Amino acid sequence: MAKFELKLPKMGESVAEATVTNWLKEVGDTIEMDEPVVEIATDKVDSEVPSEVEGVLIEKLFEADDVVQVGQTIAIIEIEGDSSDDQTDSAIEEESVTTEEAEEKQTETSADEAAQLVNAAKETVGVSAISNDGDRFYSPLVKNIAQQEGIEQEELDKISGTGLEGRVTKDDILKYVESRKSGKAPVKEPKSEPIKAAPKEAPTPVSVNGEDEIIEMSRMGKMISKHMIASVQTSAHVQSFIEVDVTAIWKWRERIKNDFQKREGEKLTFTPIFMEAVAKTIRDFPMINISVDGDKIIKRKNINLGMAAALPDGNLIVPVIKNADQLNLVGMAKAVNDLATRARQGKLKPDDTQGGTYTVTNVGTFGSVMGTPIINQPQVGILALGAIRKVPAVIETPDGDFIGIRHKMFLSHSYDHRVVNGALGGQFVQRVAQYLEAWDVDRQV
Repeated sequence: MAKFELKLPKMGESVAEATVTNWLKEVGDTIEMDEPVVEIATDKVDSEVPSEVEGVLIEKLFEADDVVQVGQTIAIIEIEGDSSDDQTDSAIEEESVTTEEAEEKQTETSADEAAQLVNAAKETVGVSAISNDGDRFYSPLVKNIAQQEGIEQEELDKISGTGLEGRVTKDDILKYVESRKSGKAPVKEPKSEPIKAAPKEAPTPVSVNGEDEIIEMSRMGKMISKHMIASVQTSAHVQSFIEVDVTAIWKWRERIKNDFQKREGEKLTFTPIFMEAVAKTIRDFPMINISVDGDKIIKRKNINLGMAAALPDGNLIVPVIKNADQLNLVGMAKAVNDLATRARQGKLKPDDTQGGTYTVTNVGTFGSVMGTPIINQPQVGILALGAIRKVPAVIETPDGDFIGIRHKMFLSHSYDHRVVNGALGGQFVQRVAQYLEAWDVDRQV
C-alpha cells in the first residue's frame, strides 16, 4: 500500500495560512476522490479541503484550531499502489536527515557542508517547546524556525511582529535571526504613551437565571467582535453626513433596468451605480485610499472596493471588487452580483476578501436612514448608504422655488481622524454626492 500526503492548497496570493476548524473524516474512514476531508478557515472565509485520491485516512497531523501554512501536509491517506513510488515516504526520507546521514555525506560534499547538516540535526535537541499560552500566537512554521535556531520562549516573546495583531511572521523571525547573528537583534520595545492608560477593569459579571438561554458565539461572530473592538481602539472615528437627491438615478434605472437584464443577463441594482461614483471619487481624492503603518502612510496604487454583504446567518462579510476604477457600469454590475451571490451561497474564495482599500456598506437594505459604520482595518474610511426615500423637498427653478416629491438618501462617511482631517473627509463624501446628483439621464450602457 502507498501513502499520499494531503496538503493545504494555495487559496490566493495573499493567503499564507488557515485554521483547521473541523475534521469531516476520522482515522480509518474511507475517502472518495474529491470528497471533502477537513474544513478550514481564513480571517473571513470558510472552505473545505477535498481529497485528490481514493483511500483510507490513516493519520491527521493537525487538530481543530491549529494553524496550518499553505503547502503543509495536514493528513496522510493510504492508497492502492506500490509504496516504492510513494511521495510521502520519499518526502519523509528527504526531511529525516540524521546526524549519521550527514556524516556519510562528507564524502560527497565539503567538510563545512556536512558539518552544517550535523549541526542542523542536533540543533533542535535541548530547546524547550514554544507554546501559545501567553498573549501571542505562534504558527507551526515560526515555532520550527525558533527551535532550529535555538530561540527560547522568552526570547521569542520579545520579537516585534508585523502580522495581524502583532503576530510574528516568517519574515519577522528570519530578520531577527539574521540580526541576531550580527549582534543587533531588534526586540519588541514598550510603546511610550503621553497619557497613562487607565487600568483595565475586570468585565462586569453577567447574571443568568434558569429561564435564560446561553448561546455560544459562532467562530465568525467571535472574529467580527474582535475586529470591531480592535478597529475602535486603533482609529479615531469621525463621521460626516450628506443628503443626496437621487431622483435622476431612480428614474433612469426604472427606465433601462428591464432592457439591461435582457441584454446582459444581470440585474442592475443601485449598488454598482454607487460603487462607480465612489471609485471615481477615490481617484479625485487618493489620500482616502491609504493605510497607516506606525508613523508612516501607505498610499495604495490600486482602488479595491470592499462591499459589505449579509450572510444567511446574519453576519456580514466584505468581498472585494479589485481595480474597481477600471470597470465600466456593466462590469461593475457583474462583479457586484457575482460577489453577492457567492457570499450568500458560502462560495467565496479566501482571496475574494483580501486586499480591500476602501469599503462601502448599504445600511439602507435594512431600512436604516443612515448609520455610523466602523472602519474596516487597515483602511481609513468606510461609506454607509442609507435607504432611498420619497420625501417632500424644495425644488429651485428659474421661475422660483416650489415643493415637490424627490427620491433622497443619506451618505454617512466614517473616517480615521488620525490621518484624514475633517476637510478631506467632508469633501470626499460631498464629491460622491455631486457625481450622483449629476447623473446623465440619457446615459447608455
